[in-house]
Amino acid sequence: MLIEISHLTKSYPIGDAEVPALQDINLSIARNEYVAIMGPSGSGKSTLMNILGCLDTPTGGSYLFKGVDVSSLNDDALSLMRNREIGFIFQNFNLLPRLNALQNVELPLIYSGVPSHERRARSLKALERVGLSQRLEHRPSELSGGQRQRVAIARALVTKPGILLADEPTGALDSHTGEEIMRLFLELHREGNTIILITHEQEIADHAHRNIYIKDGKIHSDVGRDDG
Repeated sequence: MLIEISHLTKSYPIGDAEVPALQDINLSIARNEYVAIMGPSGSGKSTLMNILGCLDTPTGGSYLFKGVDVSSLNDDALSLMRNREIGFIFQNFNLLPRLNALQNVELPLIYSGVPSHERRARSLKALERVGLSQRLEHRPSELSGGQRQRVAIARALVTKPGILLADEPTGALDSHTGEEIMRLFLELHREGNTIILITHEQEIADHAHRNIYIKDGKIHSDVGRDDG
């Protein structure tokens, strides 16, 4: 099992009180699953995403990633896990405006200390995979929204992570471009990638093969389908 979460809780101090964001979450995700986590604003899905992405740690319970107890890791170890094991894809792309597409994709490899010739080769391959081999020298301002998201996906792929964690990846795109991006996710899943998608839109979640619905910090449903 890739991800194993047991009796996980997360609360935040507000004044003298502790306000629960997640309550008794139990969840397992296997390799090569395509999972959508849904819920309304304030449901706890963003908190769960931050914990899955090692951006935050739980208050109680356990989170095992590839058998490693994430709760026990220090900040340096968490940073290393984020860089090597988790490919992040955000709604607003999070690209550096002064860097071109190739340079943006290379960034995680620079942080990992990968030699320059290997960085370039892996980044070129990742951009080719998302259909942007002709846009290497273009900066984000010179790309469409869909192309910027493809650069972000290439950047997420370049470290060969354990999971792709996508937070509302079509939220800044028109519906046609959003459908193109979702087709790309399906292709990546079919190639063996594990994808966890955070969304509040059912039509986006329908692309995944398993839907988890969170409300008031609790999992209310967990439904899979076997058609892909």
